[in-house]
Amino acid sequence: MSAPERIPPRSVTPPEDAAELLARGELTVRGRIREASNAALYCTVAYDGREAACVYKPVAGERPLWDFPEGTLAQREVAAWEVSEATGWGLVPPTVLRDGPYGEGMCQLWIEATADAELLALVDAEEPEPGWKAIGLAEVGEGRTALLVHADDERLRRLAVLDAVLNNADRKGGHLLPTGEGRLYGIDHGVTFNVENKLRTLLWGWAGEPLTQEAVDVLERLREDLADGGALAARLAPLITGAELDATRARVGALLTSRTHPEPSGEWPAIPWPPV
Repeated sequence: MSAPERIPPRSVTPPEDAAELLARGELTVRGRIREASNAALYCTVAYDGREAACVYKPVAGERPLWDFPEGTLAQREVAAWEVSEATGWGLVPPTVLRDGPYGEGMCQLWIEATADAELLALVDAEEPEPGWKAIGLAEVGEGRTALLVHADDERLRRLAVLDAVLNNADRKGGHLLPTGEGRLYGIDHGVTFNVENKLRTLLWGWAGEPLTQEAVDVLERLREDLADGGALAARLAPLITGAELDATRARVGALLTSRTHPEPSGEWPAIPWPPV
């Protein structure tokens, strides 16, 4: 199947209605997203006079991974959205688990990103300029290195906290989608919720720094929602294992105990490759 032609929806879908549209609408495959590591199909979904573009990733198209149970990536994507919604930050596009033309899979609202936002950069300097946070040195060819930096942006900082809760093992630059309306979304959350510490991200700029009070308040709410009988715990139970749910609770508790952004553990590559 050829690369997809972007097909704008015929009607605008309010975010609060997107989950129903994704879950109940008629899914039509328009093309394949070739750069994706697993099968990812660009689709439209239509229901009750509404239509939107979306991404459909069938479980049957998932590539097996040595450190994650086979056939579970779609559920993890949905679980990441559930946690994002519970924070109130809305950092993950609406995502549901549903049947489609190639079987069960995750279906996520398509986000049209803007190319104007500067979130990542390589600079020829030893320290970042004001408004930027250092990630680390990167090889740029011919034995030269440059400093990789990300914006000191509150949206990225929220996403760094969310990734710490999710134990995101693959936060690349290409997974950051800023919109023309000033929103920021993170996508591709298939490798999350592992019981082992696998946090691998480009958003290390705040490592070791105190969490914001906003983040602490959000984590307190998450701890309550993740407790036995909590609403979020009930929504996650069909999507991840009991051990993974317990590990999520432990990560939230550890963040609240330390009140700081996590630092690389040294037990796992800290930065994903390729980084973008």
